[in-house]
Amino acid sequence: MATYAVGVVIVAKKVLMCGNEALAEAAIRAGCRFYAGYPITPQNEIPAYMSKHMPEAGGVFIQSESELAAINMVFGSSLTGTRAMTSSSSPGISLKQEGISYLAACELPSIIVNIMRGGPGLGNIGPGQSDYFQAVKGGGHGDYHMIVIAPASCQEISDLTMLSFDLADKYRMPVMILGDGILGQMMEPVEFKDGTKLEIKKDWILDGCKGRKPRVIKSLILKEAELEEFNLKLQKKYNQIKNEEQRCEVLYRDDSEIMLVAYGTPSRICRSVVENLRKKGKKVGMIRPITLWPFPEREFKKLAKNVKSFLVVEMSCGQMIEDVKLAIDCARPVHFYGRTGGEISSEDEIIKEIENING
Repeated sequence: MATYAVGVVIVAKKVLMCGNEALAEAAIRAGCRFYAGYPITPQNEIPAYMSKHMPEAGGVFIQSESELAAINMVFGSSLTGTRAMTSSSSPGISLKQEGISYLAACELPSIIVNIMRGGPGLGNIGPGQSDYFQAVKGGGHGDYHMIVIAPASCQEISDLTMLSFDLADKYRMPVMILGDGILGQMMEPVEFKDGTKLEIKKDWILDGCKGRKPRVIKSLILKEAELEEFNLKLQKKYNQIKNEEQRCEVLYRDDSEIMLVAYGTPSRICRSVVENLRKKGKKVGMIRPITLWPFPEREFKKLAKNVKSFLVVEMSCGQMIEDVKLAIDCARPVHFYGRTGGEISSEDEIIKEIENING
């Protein structure tokens, strides 16, 4: 697209945008042509941007009457083969959980964006990461998964949004982009890249019979044996994704004694901690999961062979720590430091925690 929202500043070949707007622009460039959402802070820039630019791209924007309506509108749009997306923040995503389970059961590609805020309940509009369990363990009913992707910068928000649409189509499943209030609101230069847009034959869509046999997409399977067979089919797909789609970034893999573990905004703070301590000769590194599901287990297992301990840093009371322990088979001590309620860990706090671990 050639136009951008009012107030956006052009910097060389890059555009200065907030994370929410970068996500919306990237979605449109990736071929998203249907968006339904309902306002909630701190993700309101996404529907605001979509309301202006989706019609310009020939797509459909709907401000739904509720979060429940939005996710079911995405369900209907995806049935036609259209690239569809919805977005919300923590309490709103909770309301979408039944619909997300239906999307997974019907194997419908779709994008769900969660720009997390403080919780539980209505919480506040500060940044949070306490939706991790909800995202990676399946917040709705049934044995299902979403691919969950966690960007850590506005540039990554753009790049990973485009990737998300391709992954959703490739595996016929919902993909969640998990951000937080800081990532959604902060502004950074972004260079938009051409979306790959995989050419996938969607021979399952509902587009009218046109002389062929009718297609049926449903999640109601009443016979126990048939439902079990379907669940085993899903698990086979999920195992393929675990093998092929693990993504992470590692700093100082070879000689680190303590490895920080963080995603999203805390990973940016941990990066500064690592670089500052490295200047002082401290052997500290960081692993940043980019896919929260599938969790980058292979890299954790490799690191556990040499690293003495791990320190998980989250904006929560501690959720990702469980997946870290599982990934390394509890072969090394796993420590935790977190802030909650919209509070953010400082570099000094994390350094103090590292010093405590070192005894």
